[in-house]
Amino acid sequence: MNKERSNALRCLKTARGQIDGIIHMIEEERYCIDISNQIMASNALLKKANLHILSGHLESCVKTAISSQNDVDEKLKEIEQLLAKVLK
Repeated sequence: MNKERSNALRCLKTARGQIDGIIHMIEEERYCIDISNQIMASNALLKKANLHILSGHLESCVKTAISSQNDVDEKLKEIEQLLAKVLK
């Protein structure tokens, strides 16, 4: 497993723990703002995990495609489609 996937996995495991905590907070009927803050923190970790995955993709898959001149257009189209989703 490469460094970026390792970092993504760490973020996801932390987010999973936070989500379990959020569920517990809701079950205990904790203060709504506190729950919302924890949800935002979990969202931030998911975004960070996605960034690690995409960084790894650029460093491996895209670089390999460019250096070998294979599937370059396909890889660029994937990135373009992903950016369109992110920027919506």
